[in-house]
Amino acid sequence: RIGSATSLSSNIINTRLQELVKLFRERTEKVKEKLTDPDVTSDDESPAASPAKPVPAAAPVPPPGGELEGHKLSEDEHCCEMLCCTFKCQPWLDRLKNYEFPSSIDPLTNLMYVLWLFFVVLAWNWNCWLIPVRWAFPYQTPTNIYFWLLMDYICDLIYLLDILIFQTRLQFVQGGDIISDKKAMKEHYLRSQRFKMDVLCLLPLDFFYFKVGVNPLLRFPRCLKYMAFFEFNSRLEAILSRAYVYRTTAYLLYSLHVNSCLYYWASAYEGLGSTAWVYDGEGNSYIRCYYWAVKTLITIGGLPDPKTLFEIIFQLLNYFTGVFAFSVMIGQMRDVVGAATAGQTYYRSCMDSTIKYMTFYKIPKTVQNRVKMWYEYTWHSQGMLDESELLVQLPDKMRLDIAIEVNYNIVSKVALFQGCDRQMIFDMLKRLKSVVYLPNDYVCKKGEIGREMYIIQAGQVQVLGGPDGKTVLVTLKPGSVFGEISLLAAGGGNRRTANVVAQGFANLFILDKKDLNEILVHYPESQKLLRKKAKKMLKTTNKPKDEKAAPGDALIIPLKADTPKLFQAAVAATGRVGGRGPLSQLRWRLKELKATQA
Repeated sequence: RIGSATSLSSNIINTRLQELVKLFRERTEKVKEKLTDPDVTSDDESPAASPAKPVPAAAPVPPPGGELEGHKLSEDEHCCEMLCCTFKCQPWLDRLKNYEFPSSIDPLTNLMYVLWLFFVVLAWNWNCWLIPVRWAFPYQTPTNIYFWLLMDYICDLIYLLDILIFQTRLQFVQGGDIISDKKAMKEHYLRSQRFKMDVLCLLPLDFFYFKVGVNPLLRFPRCLKYMAFFEFNSRLEAILSRAYVYRTTAYLLYSLHVNSCLYYWASAYEGLGSTAWVYDGEGNSYIRCYYWAVKTLITIGGLPDPKTLFEIIFQLLNYFTGVFAFSVMIGQMRDVVGAATAGQTYYRSCMDSTIKYMTFYKIPKTVQNRVKMWYEYTWHSQGMLDESELLVQLPDKMRLDIAIEVNYNIVSKVALFQGCDRQMIFDMLKRLKSVVYLPNDYVCKKGEIGREMYIIQAGQVQVLGGPDGKTVLVTLKPGSVFGEISLLAAGGGNRRTANVVAQGFANLFILDKKDLNEILVHYPESQKLLRKKAKKMLKTTNKPKDEKAAPGDALIIPLKADTPKLFQAAVAATGRVGGRGPLSQLRWRLKELKATQA
């Protein structure tokens, strides 16, 4: 009885602690919501006080069924107990049951479809690589036949699921519209060439196993699902930067693989070890035959001469096939590598032409080294020399989308453009130009007329001033803007008041004054607002500290010193009292002097 009471009290304490932890967790979540959304009032966020539970006078006797009903966890809650806390999570079986398969799939952007293509290509590679091996080499035996059949039918199941579930849900474009109707997608797939190949690759030739035995050649139609392989390659090229290496290497290895299988079949046909040309049956059969295939297809030489007519014909066909296959592969590799490195080739040609030009005109070595440094940094940081060349080929809407993603967060923070038309800012984003400055390069110099605004994308710049012009006044970091007043200054632009130097490598966006004026023609309200802001900023920036009169503006009557306040009070009191004394006469003369000065 004492043990049961102790266990019951410990259960009550654990339950109480779990409730307290739950309340603390709810309070923490609500505080997080308040921090993320400050508009939420604090009245609704105070959690209700936990009801006080009276301490039981005596521990009740638990029923024979075990625990108390009030402390039993519901069966539909999957709990994972850890110390005094209970973390609830939905079981994976319920998630699997509640998962709804999409009615339509975008084959270009859906990652789930790309992952499924990987499994389809994996099954296709199983058939393409292992059917020749099982046919030529003695690796398929009665003891392991069930393993081979199990893997074969798993691959067939993947093929079948691809036809019934995925291919009938793929979206397609018709007349410029993306078709996602289930019936239309199904009919489109049934009329396509891919459906015919998918059905052909699943021909049930396995029924001939009962008559001729388990012959792997009867599964050769499974290799006809090559369209999935090419589709997966195209998706892979969109993700990887050098997918052509994977594709070309796979072609080379597979051709050597098939040649090694044919060599072992020819050796078995002639008899293993019967002549010096055939495989002698020693060592690992696949490795030895693969080595022979590599030497034959690459035409290295050093192989024994064939003796029989069959061996001579086989070797001739092998040589012809090797020369043709390798010429095709080398040509394809050259084209693919050339296309993949076209940008690098363009960069090298531009740099070489510039170096030749500087050498011809005997440009100093210091300037040549800085030019080379600019080429190298620009190429390695951007991957291109001019970003505008890449965006020229895109439609105007896509250029705007890219410009918004890259530059809008920076431009929208410029005080000069706040409150302007949103579309005007969008048009301005497309006119920004990216320029790279080297360390210690002058972005702008004091006294020159400013016609551009600069936005720092990467790197830092320093504003120099002081008597010697080398004192660092401020360091501007990425996201900072300078030179915006010069865009709207009249009379050819205002002059720069300080030197701005790149501290290291700096990538800046530049907006030209001419481009902005062309944009403001279509937005008169924004133009008025910008003019007002520019005038205010110019007044605060260019306000002189000491206002002195020019030498030619001398007054006829020079200004006198200010009258003492006590004397002014006495004169004013005399005027109020009246009289004709000396103070009243002096007061009259002061009035006359003020009128003359005015």
